[in-house]
Amino acid sequence: MNNKLTQFLDEAFKPYGDFPARKDVQQELLANLTERYNDLKAEGKTDQEAYDQVVESFGDVSELMENIPHEKAGESKQGSSATVIENVKNFFKNGDTRFRATDLHGSDLAGTSLVDGNFSMSDLRGTNFDKANAQGARYRAADLTATSFVGANLTDARFESSDLSKSNLSEANLTNAKFGRCAFADAKFTGVILDGTAFSMCDLSKVSFDGITLRGTIFDKSSVSEATFKGAVLENVSFHHSEAKKTDFSGATMDKITYALLKAAKANLENVTIK
Repeated sequence: MNNKLTQFLDEAFKPYGDFPARKDVQQELLANLTERYNDLKAEGKTDQEAYDQVVESFGDVSELMENIPHEKAGESKQGSSATVIENVKNFFKNGDTRFRATDLHGSDLAGTSLVDGNFSMSDLRGTNFDKANAQGARYRAADLTATSFVGANLTDARFESSDLSKSNLSEANLTNAKFGRCAFADAKFTGVILDGTAFSMCDLSKVSFDGITLRGTIFDKSSVSEATFKGAVLENVSFHHSEAKKTDFSGATMDKITYALLKAAKANLENVTIK
C-alpha cells in the first residue's frame, strides 16, 4: 500500500515539477497518509475502503503549494524542512469532523459557532448558516445549493469542488477565504467582504458584485463572463485568465494596476474611474 500511496502523491504533485522542497513535502505527506490508512485498517476497513477514504480526505494540493517555501541562498536545509513540515501538518488539520459526510439538508445552524468545522462531502442544501461563526471551516465536495450565509463569518474558510448555486452570501465576511472549482449560478454577494478572497477555476458567470469593495481579491482562471461590478471599488484585484471581455464594470472605481491588467485583457472599461 505504501507504493500505491507514493504513486498517488507523485501524480498529485506532477504539475509542479521538482521544486526544492518536494522531497520533504512528499515524505511528510506519505507519513500522514500511511498513519491514516493504518488507523482505518484497525477500524476494520478493507484495503480498498481504507485507501479510498485516505484519498478522499486529501485536500487541494494548490492550497498547500501556496505556503511551501522555496529555498533561498543562505537558508539552512533544517529551517526549510521545519517550515515545510509545519505547513503539511496545517494542511491535514481536519477540524471538527462531526459534520463531515452528513445529511444536514435544510438544517438551522444560524448564529452557531462552527469554527474549523469540516463539512466536506455533506448535503447542505437549504441549510441556514446566517450569522454563524464558521471561521476556517472546510467545504470540500459539498452541496451548498440555496444555502444561506447571510452575515456569517467565513474568514479563512475553504470551499473546494462545491456547488453554491442560488446560495446567499450577502453581508458575509469572506476575508482570505478560498474557493476552488465552485459553481455560483444565481448566488448573491450583496454587501459581502472580499478582502484577500481567492476564486480559482470557479464559475461566476452573471454573478453581481455591484456596489461592493474588493481588496486583493483574486479571480484567476475563473469565468466572470457577464458578471457585473457596477459601482464597485476594485483595489489590487486580479482577473488573470478570467475572460473579462463581457464583464460589466460600469461606474466602477479601480486603481491603476487593476485597470491596466483589465485593459490588457480587453475588458470594456468605459465609464470607469481610475484613482
